[in-house]
Amino acid sequence: MTPKTQSILSYIGILWLAAYFGGKSQRTDFCIYHLKQGLGLWLIAILFNIVLFFVSKASPWLASSLSYAGVLFLIIMIIGIINAANNVKKPLPVIGGMFDTQFPFLDKENPSNT
Repeated sequence: MTPKTQSILSYIGILWLAAYFGGKSQRTDFCIYHLKQGLGLWLIAILFNIVLFFVSKASPWLASSLSYAGVLFLIIMIIGIINAANNVKKPLPVIGGMFDTQFPFLDKENPSNT
């Protein structure tokens, strides 16, 4: 699996695992950057859905309004895929800056960092 393919797959939810395990020997800094961004997006989306579940129990009206915010995650995911396809190392809107220094286990596996 090429680094560009890994970078694109890293934004598509569960396919992040395929990108992570798919081509460790070919992984570049570009690919690691997008793996971090994709994992961060995936974790934020999961946390958002957990919070939304509890809010829906307390206030169904508020939960129905917040459920439309899930479309924002789709838009951010598409922006990430476009950046990866265009070989651009650009953080995701709003949340991307939080993940530049996170997930150090990805850095340790890059052969060029050792």
